[in-house]
Amino acid sequence: MAKQSGKTIKVTLVRSLIGTMRTHRATVRGLGLRRINHAVEVIDTPATRGMITKVAYLLKCEG
Repeated sequence: MAKQSGKTIKVTLVRSLIGTMRTHRATVRGLGLRRINHAVEVIDTPATRGMITKVAYLLKCEG
């Protein structure tokens, strides 16, 4: 994996994807999250900020 440059945000999936909209499930997968309590670090860009905002009710973020 390529080395990440810049600031990162740690994102954790804390709620189930069952019953959510298909686009929200796709957004969570796009962030790299697979299951409940799975955490990833993503680069802090406007695009990832928008993805996090879209599904904020499913996530926990640490800056």
